Amino acid sequence: MATATYDRTPPPFFRQGPSALTKLAFFAGLAIFLMVADTRFQFARPLRAAVATVLLPVQQTLAVPVELWRRASDYVRGLHAALAGERAAREQLAQQSAQAAAAARLTVENERLRALLDLRGSLTVRSIAAEVLHEAADPYSRKLVIDRGATHGVVPGAPVLVPAGVLGQVTRVFPMSAQVTLLIDKDAAIPVLNARTRARSVAVGGSGGDVMELRYMAANADVRADDLLVTSGVDGVYPADVPVARVQAVERRGESGFARIVLQPAAQADGVRHVLVLEPVGRPLPPVEGAAAAGPVPAASAAPRR
Repeated sequence: MATATYDRTPPPFFRQGPSALTKLAFFAGLAIFLMVADTRFQFARPLRAAVATVLLPVQQTLAVPVELWRRASDYVRGLHAALAGERAAREQLAQQSAQAAAAARLTVENERLRALLDLRGSLTVRSIAAEVLHEAADPYSRKLVIDRGATHGVVPGAPVLVPAGVLGQVTRVFPMSAQVTLLIDKDAAIPVLNARTRARSVAVGGSGGDVMELRYMAANADVRADDLLVTSGVDGVYPADVPVARVQAVERRGESGFARIVLQPAAQADGVRHVLVLEPVGRPLPPVEGAAAAGPVPAASAAPRR
């Protein structure tokens, strides 16, 4: 029996045509040909323009979310940078404000110290520079506590001056500190001299406020507003011609025979930090060494200054 023969060729439906390598070579050659032809003859330019025109709205629409995201990211980064810059600027401003305040405070303090040095150089008695520690706790008096006491040579009754004039007088001395009674204290009193009329009187602390008074002055006394009152120098405590107060108001009372004269102290206690404590004038400094051999020494230079 003869063996049957079978046709092993695939049916037409499964025929695959040229091989894959043939297709690759064909289309690669076609691509190269089209690129060379387009470069040479520019025949694809209208097609590209048409395709770009058609795809432009699509590209713009698809780019909107990307652009929004980019702008949002830029805004957030800029906001963080601005906030950080603001914080840094505020910190720098605070530092500069503190430095400016410290510089201004030091400038004022230096000016006061220079004024004290100038005042110290014009005195003929020994002086001690002191710093105000605090005000006394007594609410019914006006007193200060300074950081110099008996161990530094401070004695009771010593005048206390600032560049503007007399501030007060030492009334209590401790080993390392002293208490100063201000001229505006109700128990304070100081002999004064009217710089205009050369009339002597006594200024006392006012009954209220930061003022002083001239008491028991005749109603017709020659006292005017803005008259300057200075130390008379005859009490053996205060140097002469140091400003004490200025006449603020004069109320003449004919029925009582006396005038009420209100004074504005030359030295204000508010804000005072450094003062000059003097020895009472009744305790002059010893003569300069060698003064006997050199002859008489003028009163202005008879005592060394510290």
